[in-house]
Amino acid sequence: MEANGVKVKSNSGDGVNNQLEIETPNNITIKGILGLLMENTETEENGVCNLKMKKKKVISLGMGDPTAYSCFHSPAVAQDAVLQTLASHKFNGYSPTVGLPQTRKAIADYLSRDLPDKLCADDVYVTAGCTQAIEIALSILARPGSNILLPRPGFPIYALCAAFRHIEVRYFDLVPGKGWEVDLNSVEALADRNTIAIVVINPGNPCGNVYSYQHLQEIAETANKLRTIVIADEVYGHLAFGAKPFVPMGVFGAIAPVLTLGSLSKRWLVPGWRLGWLVTNDPNGTFKNPKFVERIKKYCDICGGPATFIQAAVPRIIQQTEDIFFRKTVNLLKWTADICCERIKEIPCISCPHKPEGSMAVMVKLNLSLLTDISDDIDFCFKLAKEESVILLPGLAVGLKNWIRITFAADPSSLEEALGRLKSFCQRHSYQQNGHH
Repeated sequence: MEANGVKVKSNSGDGVNNQLEIETPNNITIKGILGLLMENTETEENGVCNLKMKKKKVISLGMGDPTAYSCFHSPAVAQDAVLQTLASHKFNGYSPTVGLPQTRKAIADYLSRDLPDKLCADDVYVTAGCTQAIEIALSILARPGSNILLPRPGFPIYALCAAFRHIEVRYFDLVPGKGWEVDLNSVEALADRNTIAIVVINPGNPCGNVYSYQHLQEIAETANKLRTIVIADEVYGHLAFGAKPFVPMGVFGAIAPVLTLGSLSKRWLVPGWRLGWLVTNDPNGTFKNPKFVERIKKYCDICGGPATFIQAAVPRIIQQTEDIFFRKTVNLLKWTADICCERIKEIPCISCPHKPEGSMAVMVKLNLSLLTDISDDIDFCFKLAKEESVILLPGLAVGLKNWIRITFAADPSSLEEALGRLKSFCQRHSYQQNGHH
């Protein structure tokens, strides 16, 4: 028997078949491929560890977790707030599944600073990181025969969640020559009456782009024309260091309904705390429909949210973190992004079509015609990991074959070292080095 792509088989002692064989979605995940790359740095030859390989310390520029480096650390007030709520013994029980009221209000007030219409606590649902916010958003919107429009390149968790919810994925391109802007003609061509949402990631992961006010307004107007909503992934919100400021998509909530997803993870440098949110930005009240609200609440009942004592610390964390902390983080990211771009210029087989303006990563293009024994981006990254103990993410993982994502949220010395090894690797595998012309 097969239902919705899941094969069901049976076999029990009394002759009745009850064994389940379940097909798993074959989507590539970032953590999955980075785990394989990490294993590839631990090489063995004839059962004996290769000591030459072991001498080099592994440097990972593959994961968007800056806390691996000592120069990126959370503000003291965040740690103090968590210790205080834990020591109070007031937050050891369950929280409401939609989040503590004071937490929801603090997040609503925080996001309202940049919006024309003030949010209220009931617009906010507290989630276990932004990943759970993605899962909730797709789960509550899913319906038979539905499709969702995702950016390419993009964050692969969206496609994975869609696969589990039997939502058809349709990809629209981001245009590297135009600052990775959304190809709006492509969006219009892909959408139909069963399109449940357009996903927009700004500041961009994996591209490091920051969209202008005008472009975000055009996206909202396109969603309005197509009678669909925008899922705005703003997990890197405010981490913008280029010419354009960060503009939240919720500014255009009156044009098209917006579900805003975000978290403390990146801006406060606490990804392991798993404190995120799903917020309805919708002055016209589309999301205020009682059936829709009930659907979100019931799904939250299934999921549960972050630890209660972490939630209880949020109001103080948001209210008391000083601007100097945020400025320091953004300045450090600008510095490391500049280092990354300068070093890439020194490597002929890699090019960067658009300098990052925000977030923590950049997409670079491989020129395989300059390399002798590299077949594609996967081959490149596995050989690099094995030979140089440097981890980069193959572009295929985010939807762009023969590109690579480099995370520059690292301390400058480690970044310089890793990019130096990358340059050596490329020289060693170049046609010129190997006597070809």
